[in-house]
Amino acid sequence: MASSAEEQREAAQVSPQLWKISSVAVLGSFLAQMDATVVNVSLSSLALELHTTLSSIQWVTSGYLLALALTLPLNGWLVDRIGAKAVYLWCFSAFTLSSALCGLAWSANSLIGFRILQGMSGGLLAPMAQLLMARAAGAKMARVLGFAAMPILLAPLLGPVIAGAVLHFASWRWLFLVNLPFGALALALAALFLPHDRHERRPRSLDLIGLALLSPCAVLFLYGSERATDPFGLAALALSALLFVIFLCWARRKKHDAIIDLRLFKGEIFSAAVVAQFLSQGVSFAGQMLVPAFLTRASGLSPSETGLLLAAQGLGMMVSYPFVGSLVERLGNRNLSAGGALTALAGTLPFVFLASHGLPSAQVAAALFVRGVGLSCIGIPSISAAYTSVKREDLPMATTTLNIVMRMGGPTLTTICATFLGWRLAAPTTAPASSAYGSAFALLCGFHLVLCAATMRLPHRVRKAPAHTRLPSSEAEDRTD
Repeated sequence: MASSAEEQREAAQVSPQLWKISSVAVLGSFLAQMDATVVNVSLSSLALELHTTLSSIQWVTSGYLLALALTLPLNGWLVDRIGAKAVYLWCFSAFTLSSALCGLAWSANSLIGFRILQGMSGGLLAPMAQLLMARAAGAKMARVLGFAAMPILLAPLLGPVIAGAVLHFASWRWLFLVNLPFGALALALAALFLPHDRHERRPRSLDLIGLALLSPCAVLFLYGSERATDPFGLAALALSALLFVIFLCWARRKKHDAIIDLRLFKGEIFSAAVVAQFLSQGVSFAGQMLVPAFLTRASGLSPSETGLLLAAQGLGMMVSYPFVGSLVERLGNRNLSAGGALTALAGTLPFVFLASHGLPSAQVAAALFVRGVGLSCIGIPSISAAYTSVKREDLPMATTTLNIVMRMGGPTLTTICATFLGWRLAAPTTAPASSAYGSAFALLCGFHLVLCAATMRLPHRVRKAPAHTRLPSSEAEDRTD
């Protein structure tokens, strides 16, 4: 018994080397996520100084986000081709160099072009962070992710704050040049701490047809989701759907040589985790669209009042994230993820009644805090289950697949909820506008219920898959308690 307890304590401990690898990996993801929002508060100033219109300069942000999606499908192939450490070093070098070019831009077009280059390199940093941690952590993935998620969660929130401080004291160029010292530090730490993995390479030819189908599909989908009410947006969504169907047919034909190996979805645990992540991202982003729109347009709150209330959800996520890893080890993947989904639903339901009855600000903040706590308990159990269920050599492909699905979840459910809300607001009725928001929140709660059902498909616990044997889906229960 004493020996067993000692083994459990050793298993629960995380080695210093793992923390070093995770810290280096998170730094790259943090900078990439922060740069997605860092210029939002400066668009008006950029348009004025670069002598262009606001509609043109907004591509500094949109181009960056679309470029992030463009390079995602390349992640698995690049890792198999040259190794994870090499990919990370090259991506971070390109990200740092393109940051310098952004700071030296001489026109709006040059800035947009350099931001696209920055987004293409930054698009690989987030999945590379997950891959590096998954390889090093193994069964401790949930514990490591619980702490690693904190800076990544804070990055989009800190972007506008840091930008405001920089613009107060210096030129807009320093929004990008400030990345240079952090990039140099990260490159030095990566060279020192990241393990050499050239022996794990599995060079294969690039599936050019699959890439030519999947990358434009992702970009068109994100573009169309932001402009779903515009004819060009609808055309982009339709073309994206067509490319996706063609890609599925092509990938099934190519099998393991495809840019995305669809056979990963034959694993019951991996497919359940991917569905849970898709829905989790969807309800999170859809809520971020509906709640502020309702508070400002239907409830008459000022933007500052709305911002203070929305901070309660972020606070709920931040106070719970550090404990998620230990809770996974104690409660199991399924129990914690399902409990988080139910908690998030409980934090969303009050808004259905808020539309018709109204609630004091304190209750709104409490509901958002509960919603934040619930949402933070869904992602890590499902992500760790996905990575732990596949063998080590399949991790690059699993990382690419999971990140593409996660990036699509938010726009999908947000577009559905926004379209439904627009239809209800445009319907000829004598009911107040708040009733349309109530219906939209009811639809969002319906998606929350589907998410609850999806999390119940996760295993209670997942043991690490063997390194060189692929288990068929029928044997998935052998790796669950």
